[in-house]
Amino acid sequence: MATFLVRRILGAIPIIFGVALVVFILFNVVGGDPALMMVGKHATAQQIADIRHEYGLDQPLIIQFFHYLKDIATFDFGRSYATRQKISDMIANGIGPSLSLTLPAFTLTTLVSVALGLLVSYFRGKVIDRVSVILCVIGMSIPSLGYILFGQYYLAYELRWFPISGYDYSFPGRFEYLFLPMILWLMLSIGYDVRFYRTAMLEETTQDYVRTARAKGLSEPKVFFKHVLKNSMVPIVTNVVLEIPLLILGSFLFETFFGIPGLGSITIDALHNSDFPVIKTMAFVTSLLLIFGNIVTDVVYALVDPRVKLK
Repeated sequence: MATFLVRRILGAIPIIFGVALVVFILFNVVGGDPALMMVGKHATAQQIADIRHEYGLDQPLIIQFFHYLKDIATFDFGRSYATRQKISDMIANGIGPSLSLTLPAFTLTTLVSVALGLLVSYFRGKVIDRVSVILCVIGMSIPSLGYILFGQYYLAYELRWFPISGYDYSFPGRFEYLFLPMILWLMLSIGYDVRFYRTAMLEETTQDYVRTARAKGLSEPKVFFKHVLKNSMVPIVTNVVLEIPLLILGSFLFETFFGIPGLGSITIDALHNSDFPVIKTMAFVTSLLLIFGNIVTDVVYALVDPRVKLK
């Protein structure tokens, strides 16, 4: 496994270089002149020239790209155009609120979805299965904004069960503001996840080993919990790991509407202000997480499925 990890990490280096190149071209070439966006269209030529010199935008693109690679290697992403803060400090300050929302919400959603997926696949074709599929489709059809407006108006404003928005940096106090977003996260995600896990588990029930287990006289609960669930872990792990970037970036809508000062909120503010360094950093960080998420997925495959060999 150590050899596999080293080989995959080394193989990820050219991919990371390619991602950095694409992100740089999108924001420094295709996106227009960042200096002009910073000072506005009514700025004088001297003001634009001063900004370009201050941020090194007057240098050749190849030199700017090498500076960008150096910043990536040292995790020094420069400063925000809008706030003049160091982007690395902004990420450090935003990652805590983002994880305090996304980590428990994501964990709860995964556990509940897997349990419900196993339950409805166990009762395949019966009333509970059909009702669950209908509810999942309805839940998937409602836009995320609909859940947020329902939660804020009815649960928070009308019933006053939760604060409408805000955030408390103290450890126990923050959960008062996070309960409602976590509940809405679960409601928003559970429809798709339950259908996905139900399909993965039903696919396993058609395999030969399931028929063999039933022929040996094993009870249905034992077949599902001991065999089907275990062999369904590959698609389950794939779905879970591919959602890992959400744990860092958080949910843009949830953080924005509920006033949570996380990375998603920082990114939305950067989009509103055309803050290219912040947007560029978030785009690269997301890509980086997806690359290493795929490596983690391959390793977990080998841990949950003995048929998968790391070569």
